[in-house]
This record gives sequence, structure tokens and C-alpha cells, in this order.
Amino acid sequence: MSDEKTRPNVFTLPPERPFADTLALGLSARFAKHPERLADVLLLLPTRRACRSLQEAFLRVSENRPRLLPRLLPLGDLDEEELTLTDPLGLDPEAETTLPPAMSPLARQFHLARLVARWRAGIAGGGQSGGSDAQDLMLAAELGRLLDQVETEGLDFSRLSQLVPEEHADHWQATLRFLEIVTQFWPEIEKEAGSIGAAARRRRLLEWQAKTWRRNPPRHPVIAAGSTGSIPATADLLSVIQGLPEGEVVLPGLDIDCEAETWETISKDPSHPQFGMAKLLKGLGVARTDVQVWNGASVGGEPYGRSQVVNLSLSPAELTHRWIDKGVRFEAENVGRAFTRVQRIDCPGLREEAIVAALALRQVLEEEGRTAALVTPDRDLARRVAVELDRWGIKIDDSAGRPLGGTPVGAYLRLVGRLLAEGPSPLLLLAVLKHPRAAAGMAPAGFRKRVRSFERLVLRGPLPAASLPQLKGLLDDALALAIAEGGEKEIAELRKLETWFAGLCKLLEPIQRVRPAKQPLELLLKDHTALAEALARSDDLSGPDQLWKGDDGEVAATFLRQMLEAAHLYGEVRVRDYAEVFDTLLQGQTVRPRYGLHPRLFIWGPMEARLQRADRLILGGLNEGTWPGDADPGPWMSRPMRAAFGLPSADQSIGLSAHDFAQAMNASEVFLTRSERVGGTPTVPSRWLLRLDTLLAALDVPADLLTRDAAQWLNWAEALDAPESVTPAPPPAPRPPAERRPRKASVTAIERWLRDPYAFYAGSVLGLRKLDDLDAEPGAAERGTLIHELLEGFTRDYPKALPENVEAELEQRMGLLLDKLQRRPALAAYWEPRLQRILEWVVEQEKQRRSATLGIHAELRGSLELKEADGFSLYGKADRIETLKNGSLAILDYKTGTPPNKKEVLEGRAPQLLLEAIMAEADGFAGLQGQKVEELAYWHLSGGATKGSETSIPIDEALVAETRQRLASFVLAYADPDSPFLARPRPGFDLRFNDYAHLARIKEWAADGGEG
Repeated sequence: MSDEKTRPNVFTLPPERPFADTLALGLSARFAKHPERLADVLLLLPTRRACRSLQEAFLRVSENRPRLLPRLLPLGDLDEEELTLTDPLGLDPEAETTLPPAMSPLARQFHLARLVARWRAGIAGGGQSGGSDAQDLMLAAELGRLLDQVETEGLDFSRLSQLVPEEHADHWQATLRFLEIVTQFWPEIEKEAGSIGAAARRRRLLEWQAKTWRRNPPRHPVIAAGSTGSIPATADLLSVIQGLPEGEVVLPGLDIDCEAETWETISKDPSHPQFGMAKLLKGLGVARTDVQVWNGASVGGEPYGRSQVVNLSLSPAELTHRWIDKGVRFEAENVGRAFTRVQRIDCPGLREEAIVAALALRQVLEEEGRTAALVTPDRDLARRVAVELDRWGIKIDDSAGRPLGGTPVGAYLRLVGRLLAEGPSPLLLLAVLKHPRAAAGMAPAGFRKRVRSFERLVLRGPLPAASLPQLKGLLDDALALAIAEGGEKEIAELRKLETWFAGLCKLLEPIQRVRPAKQPLELLLKDHTALAEALARSDDLSGPDQLWKGDDGEVAATFLRQMLEAAHLYGEVRVRDYAEVFDTLLQGQTVRPRYGLHPRLFIWGPMEARLQRADRLILGGLNEGTWPGDADPGPWMSRPMRAAFGLPSADQSIGLSAHDFAQAMNASEVFLTRSERVGGTPTVPSRWLLRLDTLLAALDVPADLLTRDAAQWLNWAEALDAPESVTPAPPPAPRPPAERRPRKASVTAIERWLRDPYAFYAGSVLGLRKLDDLDAEPGAAERGTLIHELLEGFTRDYPKALPENVEAELEQRMGLLLDKLQRRPALAAYWEPRLQRILEWVVEQEKQRRSATLGIHAELRGSLELKEADGFSLYGKADRIETLKNGSLAILDYKTGTPPNKKEVLEGRAPQLLLEAIMAEADGFAGLQGQKVEELAYWHLSGGATKGSETSIPIDEALVAETRQRLASFVLAYADPDSPFLARPRPGFDLRFNDYAHLARIKEWAADGGEG
């Protein structure tokens, strides 16, 4: 380079050129005769990713031959992660030793959260703060972002007082008073800690470097490439670099063709893609007309002109009326050629957009060596695309990584944190125990087998359990019931669970401790970590080895260590808030896999895509509010207040985003995708798409220029998961062999058999049972069980005479049963009036019926062998059998739901009571002597406006004999191996509640015209 300067050393690379490849190609050509001198070049790039991209570009240029490279260092322009680095440049060792160290992000968040809590307590009059610990931490994070902005811009918080609160609305005045946290207290905290903010330290390092180079210019070449200088300290450093004897500044995609009047307007519009560079050039004192195309840009093919059309479409709003005049030079044919490799696809929804993007990425792999990337700020879309690519076994490189909280280890730690804070509700305990990381010292497969047994035998259904002793009580109850019913296999399984659960309780000791309302965060984190490791231990791996393995495990271990190191700064937290606190602190932590990613496919955010290269770019999520995002000024200041304070306009983020879009539009091949609806809500296309549509229409370009292949891509997306043909399933008609056909049934199962043989087959032959919901709210079935339990206990204790105060006795029993709902007091309060009305009606009935009875048998079990049906066994349990004074029997059944009417019983559609009568008259109930049944009745215990009612069923010997004969014939018919168990054989005769309808796929074949 020459020391003599006639023009400033500020250059640009046209947007058509792949930035990194052009730089690598140009520098390689410049130092072709002396390649060793390339190592003397210091090349400053915006981010570390840009540095990696340039390294790869040098490899491509050299065709993978080894070579010396320039020193590549990141400036960290507008990269939040880079802004938190403590050694951004490594240029001036003296600066490192004299500047205070940077405060860690966690330490800053904890300090700020304590200030927020103190402020809350102050406005509460010294009492309890109104917010939670997690809210304090979230507010502290927002304050931290404000600190970063202010320190990055080099502003002073003392200027807040110049905003004159009286000129603003009351809520802004309150906000400014709140910000006294950082104006009054924060400087003292930094001084006491002996540290400064990472953003402030970076700014000072850049300022120091600029000062050093002004004093002692380096003798080696210095090139700053790809930065737009949006950070003041970076812009100042660029100013120094462009004045160095061997310094160069290379801007990305400066529009050197636009007219002076247009440029003047752009320099006043923060939302324009060129605004940042217009501001930078003004700060550098360089006229746009003096900016040269970098010499390396002449190496390679000719530009194809798409950028001129894109730049024109993004003209400032006040100049769009000149589109036609300026567009005259663009012939429609030339524009068509420029956009030949640009496609736009408007998709119905996010799912379809993700599939289209995945297909576009996948298609590139059909050509050897080609690369492709999805560029989008929409993280939901990015995750969906990654999932879609997984169908082809493709693990895509996502530059944003995965949120730690969404990884297996992160999810496990969050669940264990909730367990520590909330206690072991069945649903939460199962979520922890079923997690792949949990093994509790056993072989993982054996442990999960125990957990599934525990769930099935103990935890299913409405449970009043919220502690380990209560869960132990449920296990004991299940074992007692199994012993009473004689289920040997179930008893053995529950015995094993007893031993297993005892060991588990020892591991869960931290959640059983009686804790004060508040505890030090450090102590809770230690208990959390110890519990997570104890539960993660397997039979062959220690807890730490099992838990902290893999990329997510390593990131989680590092983050927990950082939290433990800084936790003393926060102090105590409410134990009940701990899980929310942990989740809040986990936000922003990401995991970036290092291995197993596809080398030719990528997902980039718009910022990560800067200076990157791919043969095909899919620009996704092009909707207003997504790309570009909303220009949010933040919660602390209004737009005028930001301007008065000196912060950049919120619209500047739109301009930066627009620049990213304009640069990406000039890739070799571009797909533009968007969703017409997101979450069921219609969306608005990105303003850049609307502008491009309008300009192309004004230039008389064919309307389908961009959308010519959209229908084909959408059809492919739809066909990807579409079956070749759909054959509705026929109605099921299983015919099990004779030895598998039922030889016994309960009186309630007989009704299911009559109404829906397939449902009976699924339950009684296949042994399938519907699982109760986990931790379900008690419903009508549970209320009915409670009433049965109450009346069973009462009639068993008083089978003959009523107690003196029958009302008080029943109310006392009701209270004891409602105590089982201690975890749901609101539900108990809701049920109690209804139960009270039921009991009032029951007392009236008891007083009337007892005068005609000798005694009552409650919940009496019985069975009967039907010899006329080849020994088929009928069994059941009667709610209530009364022995009347005339020696006959009355059989009653309690119903909290609507009972069958007389017609249904007499026609055999609801045979339960008639079957119990058959059993009773055949001496099938222990304690009875086969007396004649004189009365059948249902008690409808509703507890509503009508407290209860009784439905009596007329019965005689002929009806009992006929029912028995019909039952025998029915059973014998199904003993034939050729008899099918049909689903819904008689429409209108269906079961009221059918747990097996989905297995029979009734909706599928019934919709096709079948009725069974």
C-alpha cells in the first residue's frame, strides 16, 4: 500500500459479491507473490462467526491447501454475546492490566435484582415486596440491557435528570424515579465490586486502541471489513483505521449509485438499510462519492444487477413517487433475468412454511458440494424446520443453538427444581422419574419399569396426595386392596414397589425437609444439584457422570457453577418461588452442538448471516412484526425521551434488519417465504415484500415472476405426508377361539356385552382397561364412589335399627370422607351442599323403609354358576339387599347419574338388577337363603333441586326365569368360535360411556356408511 493518500481508504463490496470469498480472493491475489506477508495483516471483522467464515473462505480459495492466514479478530459489532467478552481484541496488553475486570452477567443481575427488591419494599412502606423473586430478576435483566445500551453509547446516567420529569406523563415520571437505582446506587456497587460492565469495558478497550493507534500507527496492514460502525467506539476505531498508512475500511453493500438527493434523505431515515453507513461516513468525514469499490471485487464474475432493483424498492417513503422515473433504466426483460433465481412462496401456515423451507434445503443436497441456509429471526420457524429435516436424518447447524431449558438436561433440572419447591404431586413426581436422565441408582430400563408400575397401580386417578407419606399411604391402600381381592401377581408387584419406594424416599430427602419460607439461594442451588445428581445415578454411572454428559450437560454444569459462585450476592429467596427463579436465570442460556451437524446446511439469524455465504438462501418469516420486528423503544423511555437522552432511535433496528435483508437478497439463489396465518391469526407481509411487489408491478414485470413455482412447492409440502390411498377400516369382528372366550362375567359387564360386544371383548377377553387421568380433579364418578362408601359404612354399622340421631351420624361420616379432599378444599366446599341434600333424602327413605325390613346387607358380593350355559359364572356386588319382614328380598342400586328407566330394565337393555335377582333367588349371595325377590329399585341420588328419587321395577317369577333363560342363550351363542364380537351391533342401543370406541375406530367406518 502507498503512504501517500489522495482518497480516503474507505471501500465497499457490492452486495452481489459473497463478502468473505471476495475478501479472501482479493487478499490472496494481492499477496500472491509474497504469501508469507499475509500473516502480517490484521483483519477486524464484526463477529467470531464472521472470522470463522473468512477462514473457510481462505480454504476454498486455496483449494484446501495449507497456507498462512491474516490475524482475524472480532469487533463484536451489535452482537450481545460478543459484547460480554472480557478480551475482545487482544490488541493492547496495557489496557487489559489497567482496566477493571468485567462483572459477570449473573453477578450484575443479582445485584440489580436486590436493588429492585429494595425499591419494591420501599414503595410498599417497608413491608413485603409486591413482586416475586423471579419478577425482580426479570426486571434486573431489563435494567442490565439498558445499562449495556447506555455504556455502549458512552452516555452518562446523570443526564436522566435533564429529561425534566414534569414534562412527561405520570408513569414516565415513576419510571425515571425507578431508574434512580442505576443513577444513585449502581456506581457504588461497581466501585465496591472493583469491576465494570462488560459493555463499558469493551468500549474503553476500543477507545484505548484507537488512542494507541493514533499515537503509534502500526506498521502492518490493518483492514476492518463488514462493520457498519453502529457502536460509537467501533466507529471511532474505524475512523482511526481509515487514516492509518496501511489501513482500510471495507463496508458491506454501500449503495454508491444512488443520487445525492436520495442519499441526503436516507441519512435522516433510521429505518433505511443504508442509514447506518450514511451515519458512519458522516462521522468519518468521508463523502459517499469518495468510497471506492474494493480492489478485490474485480476478481470474479460480473454482477447481475439485482441489487439495484432491491435498493430502489427500499427507497425512503417520501421518494417512492420517483420509482417510475428511476426505473426507466430497468427493462422488464433485464429485471426478469435478475430475478430468475428468486422465488416467493406464501404458505397457509407455519407448518407448511417449515416443510417448504426444509424441502428447499433438502433439495440442495442432491447436487454435490452445494450449500444452503435458512435465514430467519423467527425461532419457532427455525425449530420447526430443524424437526422437519430430522425426517431425513439431517441434523442442521443452527447458529442460535437450542435454549438450555429445552434440552434434555435443562428440562430435567427444571423439573427437579419444581420438585424441590412444590413437593411431589403425582404428576410432577412422574415427570421427574420418567425423564431419561433419572435412574435412582438402578439400571435405567429396570427403573422405568418400576416407575410405570407405580404409576399404574398407585398414582392414577384423583389423588389427595402431595407428600411422600401420603404417597406411601396410597401404596399401602393399593396393597391392602390387592390382598383383599386375592390378586397374587399384583400383590407381588406391589411388594417390590414397597422396597423400591422406600429407597426412593431416601433419595428424595431434600424435598421432605421442613424449610422456612425463605432460604439462601446458594443453599437451594446446592440441594437442587445434589438431588438432581442423586436421581440421575444409574447402576454403572455416578450421578455427575450421568447428568453432566453431552453438550447440554456441559453447558448446564458450567452455568450451575457460575450461579453457585454468584448466588451469595443475591441472598435469600422465597422457597415457593425457587423453581420460577431457576427458570428465569436459565433464560438466555443456549447449547450449540459441536458434532454430528450437516456440513452443507445451516440456520442463521439475520445477524449471523452477515458476511456468510451459501448457494441458496431461504429468507423465512417475512411478516411484519417478525422480519422486520417491531421497533420497540423498550420499557424505560418513550421515543422522545430516548432521543433527549442520546440513545439511538428504536427505528435504527429496522434499518439494520433492512440492510440484512437487502444483502441476503443478492445471494446466488433466494427463496422468500412467509405464513399467511400464525396461530390462527392473519398476518401482514413484510413491508419489504410489499415494496418489491409494488415496484415490480410498476416496471411491467410479469405478475408471477416471483411466484411461478410456489404452487409446486406447496403441493410437494402437502404430498410429503399424504398417504397414497386411504382405505377406511372395516367394522371390527374378532372371533377368538373357544378357549379364549369368556367363561365368567360380572353383572355390569353383561350390560356392556349386550350393548357393545366388541367393548366387552376388549375389556374382558383382551384385558384392556382405561387408565385414569393423572392427578385428575374428582368428578361425578368420584362423587358417586364417595356416596357409595358413605352409605355402605352406615348400613353395615346399622343393618337393623337406625341410630338415635341418624342425621348427625351421616353428617359426621360425610365430613370424614370430605377430609380426603384436603388438597381441593374448594371442590369439597362445592360438593358439600349437594351431599347434604342427598343425605336429607336418604334419611327420609331410611326411616320409611326400615319399618318393613328385618336387616340390610351392604355391598354384598355374590356369584352363580349357570349349568344351562355350560357352567358360565355370573358374579357381582349388590349395593344394598334388604330382607323384608315377609321373608322376601328387595334389591336396591345407588345411582348418582341418571338411572335406567323401567322400559330399559324390562326389555333387557339394563339387566343389572334382574341379574342380581337371579343370583339372589339361586342362593348366590352369602348370608341369604335364596329367598324370592319382591322388589327392585334404583335410588337416584342427585342432590339437585330434586334431592333424590326412587324408581321401582315390577318383578315376578316369570320375569326372573325369562331373564335367566335369555342370558343362557346369549352366553351359549357367543361360545361358538364363529360368533363375532361386533361393535355397535344395534345403533340406538349404544353404551352411554364407551371407553373402547377409539379401538373399534367407530368414527372411521360409521362415517363411511357402516353401522356395525
